Parts: sequence; C-alpha cells; structure tokens
Amino acid sequence: MAVVGSRARKARKTELDDAMAQAKSAMIIVAVFSLAINLLMLASPIYMLQVYDRVLVTGHLETLVLLTVMAGAALLVLGLLDMLRNIVMARTANWLNDRLSPVIIAGCVRARLLGDQAGTQPLRDLGQVQSFLSSQASAALFDLPWTPVFLLLIWLLHPALGIFALAATILLILLGVLNEIVTRKSSLVASTSQIQALQNADMTIRNAEVVRAMGMLPGLLERFRTSNDAFLGASDVASQRGATIVGITKFVRLFVQSATLGLGAYLLLQGGATGGVMIASSILLGRALAPVEHLMAIWRNLGQTRIAYGRLRERLQNVSAEPYRIRLPEPKGRISLENVSYFAQPGRPAIIDNLSVAFQPGEAVAIIGPSASGKSTLCRLIAGIVLPSSGTVRLDGTDVQHWNGEQLGEAMGYLPQDVELFSGSVRDNISRMAKAEDQAVINAAMLSHAHEMIQRLPQGYETPIGDAGSRLSGGQRQRIGLARAVFGLPKIVVLDEPNANLDQAGESALAAAIAELKSYGTSLIIVGHRPSTLAQADKVLFLRDGRMHLFGPRDEVLARLRSIAREGERTPLHVVRASDETQADEGPEDTSQKIAPPAAQIEQIA
Repeated sequence: MAVVGSRARKARKTELDDAMAQAKSAMIIVAVFSLAINLLMLASPIYMLQVYDRVLVTGHLETLVLLTVMAGAALLVLGLLDMLRNIVMARTANWLNDRLSPVIIAGCVRARLLGDQAGTQPLRDLGQVQSFLSSQASAALFDLPWTPVFLLLIWLLHPALGIFALAATILLILLGVLNEIVTRKSSLVASTSQIQALQNADMTIRNAEVVRAMGMLPGLLERFRTSNDAFLGASDVASQRGATIVGITKFVRLFVQSATLGLGAYLLLQGGATGGVMIASSILLGRALAPVEHLMAIWRNLGQTRIAYGRLRERLQNVSAEPYRIRLPEPKGRISLENVSYFAQPGRPAIIDNLSVAFQPGEAVAIIGPSASGKSTLCRLIAGIVLPSSGTVRLDGTDVQHWNGEQLGEAMGYLPQDVELFSGSVRDNISRMAKAEDQAVINAAMLSHAHEMIQRLPQGYETPIGDAGSRLSGGQRQRIGLARAVFGLPKIVVLDEPNANLDQAGESALAAAIAELKSYGTSLIIVGHRPSTLAQADKVLFLRDGRMHLFGPRDEVLARLRSIAREGERTPLHVVRASDETQADEGPEDTSQKIAPPAAQIEQIA
C-alpha cells in the first residue's frame, strides 16, 4: 500500500513498517494463490473454445463429458483457493491488529501526556486498514497485475480483439485516475471532519453531568453539527462524484463486453475467427476488466484506507516507542530535583522554575502555595508523567528516564486531583487492572483504610463501578483511588489534593494511611492545605510562581508563614533547610528571592 506524501516516505521506519515486513510471507502466499486462481480462470474460456471449435464440429459426446469434468474440477480448485486466499488475508489483518493495537494504545497514552487530543482515532485508522485487508477489495489488488496477461491472450486469439480490449482497459484506467482526482480533496475533508465530529460527540457524552446541570447541550450540539455538516457535505460530494464515474465505468465495461461479442461475430462472418474465439475473447475480457471495475467500485474505500494508513504511519513516526530499560535494583524512594524547569509551551512563563529539592524515604512532605503555583505540575514531574524541560528528576540518584517503565510504575503510587477509575470492579481498579493475589488487594484496601467502606458496597470488591466510576460517590472514588495508589506498597506515593472529596471519616482514614506508609519507609509527597494534611507532614514546601520559597521542617515553615501574615508587608523569605544533608544534596541555592503573598492567603495556608 502506498504511503501518502514524500515526507512520509523519507521518514524513519515505524512499527507499522516492521509489521508489514513481517506480514510479507503471508502476502507472498496470497500472491501465489492469486497466480493459481487466475490461471484456473482460464478454464472457462478454454472450455468454451473447445466446445465451439471441437465438440460442435466433431459431435463427440465423450469429448464434451471429459471437457466438462475437467472444467468443473478446475473451477472447484479455484473456489477452494479463493476461499483460502480470503482466510489468509483475514488472519493477516487480524494479526496486524493484534500486533499494532498495544503499540498504538501505548503511543496514544504517551502522546496524550504531551497534549495530543487524537484519542482513539489511531485505533479507528487501524480498524480501517484491517477491514480493507480482510475484504474482497484487497483481492482485487492481487488480481489487477493479471489484467495484462488476459489482454495478451485476447491478442493471441486475434489482434483486432486485443487492440479493442486494450483500448477499453486504458479507458477504464483513465476513469479511475479521474475518480481519484475529483474525490481526493473531498474524501480528505470528510475524514478530517468526521474525526472532529466524533471527538465533539465523545466530549459531550463523557461530561454528561456538567452538560445536563448547566444546560450546555444546545451549544455542544451546535459545535457537533458544524463538524458533522462539514463531514456530510464533503462525503456527499465525494459520493456523488464517485457514483457518477462508477456508473460511467459500469456502462463502459458492459458495452465493451457486448461490443467484443459483436466484433468477434464480425470477424467470424469475415472468416477471420471462429465461434470459440468470439466467446472466449468475451470471457477473457470480462476477467481482465473485473479487477479494474472492482477497484473503481471500492475506490472511495481504498482512498479512505490510504488516508488512514498514512495518518497511522505519521502517528507512529511522531510518537517514538518506549525505549527498553534494564531493571535496576529496587528503589529506596529518595527523590531529588536538580535545577528543574518545566514549560507547557515554548515562549510561555515557566510553570516550574529552576527548582532544586530532595525528599527522603519515610518522610511526608506537604506542598502548599497559592493557585497556579505549580503544585500539581511538580507532582506530575515526580511521578514521571511529564519530563522536565530542563534539569533532572532523580530516583535514588538515577534519572527517572533511565528507569524501566514497569519497574518505576511498581515503585510509584499516584492519586491525581481528578480521580480516574476504569470500567470494571473495585478489585480490578485497586489491583491496577492487573492479575493480583486477593490478599494483595485486601492489603492495599486495609492500608488505605477503605476495606470497611468497600464491604458496604453491594458486591464488595466485585462491585462494578461503571464507566469512570460513575456508580460511586466522589469520596468513594477518592478512597478507592488511594487504595490503588498504595497497592503493592510502593516506595513513593504522590497525593494531589487527596482529601478534596472526603468527609471526616475519610480524612481520618487518610491520616491513618499516611502514618502507616511513613512507618514503612515510603516517601510521601502530598498537595493540600487542610490541617489534617499538614498535621501528618514532616516537612513543608511552599511554592509560588513555580519557585521554592520555603522548605524545611513543618513547624518552622508554618511559623515563618504566620510571621509573614502578621507583618503584612513585603518580607524577604529565605529558603529554610531541613538539614545540612539536604543542602548538600540540592547544591547551591539562591536565597535572595522575595515574595509578598497577601496576608489573608498566608493566614489560610498556615
């Protein structure tokens, strides 16, 4: 299958290219089957030629019986080979889907972390390619190279018939080229608009509660209609143009086949051909033009598949595969950031600005600060969700990018602000959607103090939670998310506003879980300003505008913040260090930065 654009042809090889290379042996088998099928296609014209030129002339009945048996056997084998060819193509298409689906999903996850909004569109593109390969349309591509062979055979029967057949084939090919020219742009617009329409529809359905509560449905439907109308309009244009040319193609093919009989009859009357030649040439021409006409009929599908293939290949080129990393010794949980900065977009202010700090195992560090100070981004950097624009995030002295992804995930627990659960049971979500021992799941629930809450659900751990946990309350989702975060007793646990949806009982359970995790030597990074959160913290990190302004023992930092709040004026804030060891770990730090947070805000934080 051709790849659209010279840029794509010059780009590096992708997983799609590797998969197609591995499928080469299957394609060779299909090509061999196609060779045999097209040779056996000659059975019908040879049979007609012999019947007209030998049986009708000699009147030998036994010759007719023998020819009929031979032709029937040949056509039976043809049917079996065609069946096997279709089976091989279908299995190859399914193998391609199985081979690439995990790669595409993993790539989509990495792309989403970088801000890509394509969603599952690459999987739909793969489905389009799979559907085409497993259909009869792909068989026409393997039959097309045999068209010149059939034209040559017609030429051998009679040059005049050969010239006529060649002219008809060229005319059909020109119609095919015209079809490509007149439908290419509209097909591309239809494909792009359909993707946008589906994304708008998915967004509307996914946020059903907000849409219903605030009456947003009319506006969202209008946005959907705009994209969908563009899709329908472009699709209608492509369909009309394609249908017109396909209709002309069908007329040309039927007329040419009838005209071949007429030309053969004329040659017969002139004594230049036999009756067998007349019938055989018509059958051969029909076989020669069949793949051309078939491709014309499915030209739009072929165009959509070509667009999907090119888009899929470009996607795999832009999202590199996860590099293999050797499994390192089990981490102890020491996290350090060295001059880390993070920019959401080039040219925009830094969300995290030249931050250097270290977190020790067994410590709970509370990250506080005003809104948009970079707290959640810092959590994402520590969890390895995003990579720093400059500087290094290290786990046990090793850059997090050098850790094996699965090993890093096993050592990391993460609870984001917006808890995302997955369709399945409570057990599935706690075990991180992997097969796990029952006791490991229960241990995580017990550690997060969610066991009793789970037991009150209709089916306990086997309770289906619905799409994204829609059957659970916000507090239940948060507590199950906490159980998932502590599953397997990870070395680092990052909690971003973990008590946002919790009641008093939930907050007590969270505090108890934090205390237990600290006793196990887990490094805890917690975003939150509530007294229950700060009470469990050993140290406090105060962020403002992505910069660290205070860091040290909890009581010292909170006392400093209270002092600033009481003074109510611009006060130099020097970075508070927890120990000389932390100072050595972080390297030199500029302590001359000044901030002037509003007094009321400081009072609220402290």
